Amino acid sequence: MSHNIDHIFKSYDIRGKVGTELNEEVSRNVGRAFADWLERKGAVAVGRDMRPDSEALAEALIKGLIEQGRDVIDIGQVTTDMIYFAVGHLNLAGGAMVTASHNPGEYNGIKLCREEARPVGLESGLADIRDRSLSENFKASKKVGARTSQDICEDWITHVLGFIDVDKLVPLRIAVDAGNGMAGKIFPELEPYVPWEVTELYFELDGTFPNHEANPLKFETLKDINDVIRKNKLYGGIAFDGDGDRAFLIDETGEVLTGGVMSAILADYFLSLEKGSNIIYDARNSRSVPLVIKKAGGSPVITKVGHANIKQVMREKNAPFGGEASGHFYFRDNWFADSGLIAAVIGMYVATLSGKKLSELRKTYTHFAAIPETNFTVKDPKHSIALIGENFKSYNRENLDGLTVTIDKSTWFNVRASNTEPVLRLNAEAADKHQLDSLVAKVTGLITVS
Repeated sequence: MSHNIDHIFKSYDIRGKVGTELNEEVSRNVGRAFADWLERKGAVAVGRDMRPDSEALAEALIKGLIEQGRDVIDIGQVTTDMIYFAVGHLNLAGGAMVTASHNPGEYNGIKLCREEARPVGLESGLADIRDRSLSENFKASKKVGARTSQDICEDWITHVLGFIDVDKLVPLRIAVDAGNGMAGKIFPELEPYVPWEVTELYFELDGTFPNHEANPLKFETLKDINDVIRKNKLYGGIAFDGDGDRAFLIDETGEVLTGGVMSAILADYFLSLEKGSNIIYDARNSRSVPLVIKKAGGSPVITKVGHANIKQVMREKNAPFGGEASGHFYFRDNWFADSGLIAAVIGMYVATLSGKKLSELRKTYTHFAAIPETNFTVKDPKHSIALIGENFKSYNRENLDGLTVTIDKSTWFNVRASNTEPVLRLNAEAADKHQLDSLVAKVTGLITVS
């Protein structure tokens, strides 16, 4: 197998262009390597999204797994959070999901996890799986594994609703935008159990994404759902990404409840259930989050960005919840894994209990002015970060993840290099928009001259 595709093995998953970088041969070899690498004996769950080639890639992956003697439970077309659920709920050796999340239609990928839905990234096994699959160095297997199919949808919905008291939900009129992604198949399974009148947008599964990119972190993709919410005077809406593991709430005015706002809302909710617990948030998340955690009597714990870091720290601290600015929300009682559907359901539930409009809830949990994460293409990210650090050396600087500079209690910024491209990512907050604009202008000036 060609060695010039080792770049498709990213920090947290495998992702590449279909045909030229990721094909059935590559997928089968990944299946064989994964089967050999997994420590625990037992079956592996395999799921896939709605992309045109996901079924063929999943078939090849399954073939590789059973060749190496692994039993496979094929759970079919699912959201990514359902693969984590399958592995935890059925106590399996591992799981594999064929998806490229929100990437455009010409891409596909594979996300892997081991027992208890523990992550498999470059630093936790994926480099080994890469090397085994590229060199085709597989163990000799005496038996062929068995393949079975299982529909876990009903169990999943029961699990999701276990995070709230369903009897306390009230009728709401909402819109849900699945972006032609996997939430279009799974959200209708939830609908009979909740008293919500749902206007469905783009629930038809289509991995070519004919209507808009399925990435709600890009707020321009939310134009259609905003129009529907305002025109029909709905309570609000939920927008999912392509593989359904991220969800954003949108209020009745069309404003998004950002990852920071959602992190704060969910942190508050879990602290109301478990007084004094640790709550995890990432280095680029809003400082509203630790503020809310402390006010609710919890202990805020900051971590590096990325699901492997967050899940590990959550396990160490027995944290019931962890939130990322990117819209990934993690739950201890979901095997420390993230879920878009659990986050959305709890968010709507909290709003219902509060008796407030979603816009009121958003304002309650927004303490600072913030920019959306902004990307800059730079030749040498390390040099840029060093230059910025030098210019802000009279302030408190931390290097937990990239460079975080704290000007005062409400004003800070973080610059960090992307794991996958020559890009610097900037996050910033301040007491008001005027202070924010001036801070961002100064940092941006330093990035562009570097």
